[in-house]
Amino acid sequence: MKYYIIAGEASGDLHGSNLIKALRAEDPHADIRCWGGDRMAAAGGHVVKHIRDLAFMGFVEVVKHLPTILSNISFCKKDILAYQPDVVILIDYPGFNFRLFPFIKEHGFRLFYYISPQLWAWKEGRVKKVKQYVDRMFVIFPFEKEFYAKHGIEVGFVGHPLLDELKETENEGRGAKTDSRIIALLPGSRRQEISKLLPEYIKVIPHFPGYKFVIAGISGLGRDFYESLMGNAQCEIRWDDTYGLLHESHAAIVTSGTATLETALHGVPEVICYKAGTISYYIARQLVKGIKYICIVNLIADKPVVTELIQHNVNEARLVREVKSLLDATQRERIFKDYEEVKQMLGSAGASARAARLMVAYLRDTTPAGQ
Repeated sequence: MKYYIIAGEASGDLHGSNLIKALRAEDPHADIRCWGGDRMAAAGGHVVKHIRDLAFMGFVEVVKHLPTILSNISFCKKDILAYQPDVVILIDYPGFNFRLFPFIKEHGFRLFYYISPQLWAWKEGRVKKVKQYVDRMFVIFPFEKEFYAKHGIEVGFVGHPLLDELKETENEGRGAKTDSRIIALLPGSRRQEISKLLPEYIKVIPHFPGYKFVIAGISGLGRDFYESLMGNAQCEIRWDDTYGLLHESHAAIVTSGTATLETALHGVPEVICYKAGTISYYIARQLVKGIKYICIVNLIADKPVVTELIQHNVNEARLVREVKSLLDATQRERIFKDYEEVKQMLGSAGASARAARLMVAYLRDTTPAGQ
């Protein structure tokens, strides 16, 4: 069968690559065309648009790049028509993917959505579009099943695919931590967020002379970009090896996003940071309703497992205070205990395989009863 997969960010590339591997295992004749990154290409997908040209963060930034976004949507529609897939599989990336809903259904293509956008956090009204257009939704957090049920939508909870990736790295023998006294800096995957947050993270370094600070860098963004934000800071950059870095780290400063859960699953105490442009932040505040936390770790646990620093609170004094807290033995034991509870809530490894098995079964109309 022919699969057209669309992922627009680094996390989508990671989860998309594992899904591609699982689809090829379920369907040896799978022909996969996709929007994604190097991981999806390595897994066997034919990448027609790379994520480095797709990730725009914040309302103002999206408006600024609207001509490019509209051009990408036009290209995508033409490409889908030319390819004639058996199914279009969308991975998160709602600002782009939701715009394709009417087109996909109008032309009679099956539509699956893997990894739900955070509609439970904001823009809950978009659930109506999911109900109207999406044939099957595959979710990764246990509370999402209840959320969609409230809106009359039956979804498949397959578990979190990060558990697959974690198991794979453990199988590679990278599970043992060292006492290297490394503090990891994970500034994000987009230029905009890195530009805002990395200079703040760097200010912490002189306050911890006994520790080594290492940045999780993305080689595609270039060394010059990172060094322009670092000033004279004595800090190493580890390229394209976030998991390897986390395996060695004692604590971490992490930009809000998928990396916060990755850090927790690696058992690294962390402080979470979020900072956007003033206008983008103001708009986001108006749209978010009834959500106590921005960090997915805290959302899953429904309590403040890790500290969240937002907007003006991302400053040198607060960061220093929170990192010191992460080095305290009592605080670390509390965090480790909470991390274990979060991991149990996510279920077992095998999310990608479960999702692929259900997808292929739906397409072949051989879905097991009750699924």
